[in-house]
Order: sequence, then C-alpha cells, then structure tokens
Amino acid sequence: MDASARREDAIFLTCEKYRIFELLICAAGMMGAYTFNLRGGVFCNAQTANVVLMALEFGHGRWAGGFYYLIPISAYLLGAVISEVLPSGIRARRFLRWDTYLIAFEMLALFGIGFIPLSAPVQIVQVMINFLCSMQYNTFRQAEGIPMATTFVTNHIRQTGIWLVKGVRKRDGAALRRSARHLGMVSVFFLGGLLLTLVCPALGARAIWLALVPLGVTLAVLLRADLVAEKQLFDLKPHGH
Repeated sequence: MDASARREDAIFLTCEKYRIFELLICAAGMMGAYTFNLRGGVFCNAQTANVVLMALEFGHGRWAGGFYYLIPISAYLLGAVISEVLPSGIRARRFLRWDTYLIAFEMLALFGIGFIPLSAPVQIVQVMINFLCSMQYNTFRQAEGIPMATTFVTNHIRQTGIWLVKGVRKRDGAALRRSARHLGMVSVFFLGGLLLTLVCPALGARAIWLALVPLGVTLAVLLRADLVAEKQLFDLKPHGH
C-alpha cells in the first residue's frame, strides 16, 4: 500500500487537519512580522539566524554578544522540552488534549505581550515568542499524514518544488495536490505577515493581538473536537508523536 493510500485509510484528528495548520502558520507569519517590525528587527520563529549570529559574534571576538544568543536558543530548546514532557500528564487527565491547552496558552501570552511597551527591551518579547514558536512547531507535526511546519516556510518552499516536479513528470494528481498544499502554507504565512505589517502603524505593540483571530478560531475548533466530536478518540495520538 502506498503512502497516499495509507493517508486515506488513516483517522486524522482535528488537530491534524490541514485547515488547522493553515490557521497556525497564519498566526506564525504575524508573529514573525511583529518581531521584525516592532521588536528588534529579527524573526523569532526559528533559530538558524541566532546560531549564525552567535558564530559571527564569537568570530569577531565579541564574547558577551555571542553568549547573549544562548538566551533565545535556550528558550526555544526549553519550549521543545516542555512540549515533550507535558502532554503525557495532560493526557492522563482525559479532559482536553495538549494541543488545545497550548493554543489557549499562546493566546494568553500574546495578549500579555500586547501590553509590553515598545520602549521595553526587545529581548523580552523575542524570547517569549521563541518559546511559543518552539512549542507550536514541536506539537503540530503532521497535517493529514504530511509532515509540515507551522512556524516557518523554508521546507514548504522546498516541498512545493519537489512535488511539483514529481507531479508533472509522472502526471500524478496526488503529487500536484501535495505541492499545492505546501504552496498554500507559504501563501497563508505571507498573508499573516502582510496583515500584521499593515496594522503595526495604527496599533503599535497591540498589533500582535491580530494573531488572536486565527488562534481563537483554532481554539474553538479544537475545544469542540475534544469535548464533543472526538471525545471517544481521546487515546488516539496525532501522527508523528
């Protein structure tokens, strides 16, 4: 049985549905645009740039500047660790899934960030968003059986090209649809960043509250799934975990 057939036969939870991943990556695009526009001119959705900047600082002999980057890197690492440790304990309570709690926590954190004045050290917000993005990235891993990231788009761009070539060469509709899904993730991430950038001049620090819209929709859908539609599937783990 090929991979596409296995995906068709599998049961996918609501937290694995493609529409949920679109909402999450839209919010991530907003977070990236927010930190770049208003909180220090950096993207906090991933850590590649921080590792490179740390290497540059050390290479130029600026030790204090180099060691600073251990803070956001450690925040990202901590987010991954926590998102691995907490789900098992939460699952034992058999009320809501970890995924649902995470989105609620993200919303509370982003709401709080909106009250932090722009005059505050930018590192405070940067580290907070490092932490949030790490947990989101590690929690939501596969959309309907397809590995996908919800906080950055580098691999989505790569996968768009790979599956486009496979689809054209083999005249494979499934491959073309997979290419389109990755392209869709890139597009929604772009849209989130664009919308956040447009509201920054008017809303300032509170511009991050725009991300509460896609996250709020996500939370509502996940709550309904946990409490009603998928209550009997609580023991079923999302794919990739």
